[in-house]
Amino acid sequence: MPRVVITHDVVDLQRWLGGKAERAKVINAIGSNVVDTVALDGSNKIALVAEISDLAALQAMLDSPPPELAALMEKHGVLPPLTVYVEQ
Repeated sequence: MPRVVITHDVVDLQRWLGGKAERAKVINAIGSNVVDTVALDGSNKIALVAEISDLAALQAMLDSPPPELAALMEKHGVLPPLTVYVEQ
């Protein structure tokens, strides 16, 4: 499975960190080993790292998030744009 890194800003870092279990549950449907990382400089920039089994499903989720995912992203304070990096 390729490792994927997704970066974006968040409204509030503590709010975003509090949603780890909910995010992992969504991502575990198409991958595993979800790791949340935060910027060392204390900014609201984050990176989520995971091993993804279905890159097409991930792309579809991000291109057009289903209502429940969109609501979760809003709840966690995710700020677009999201940048996705794939391990080669």
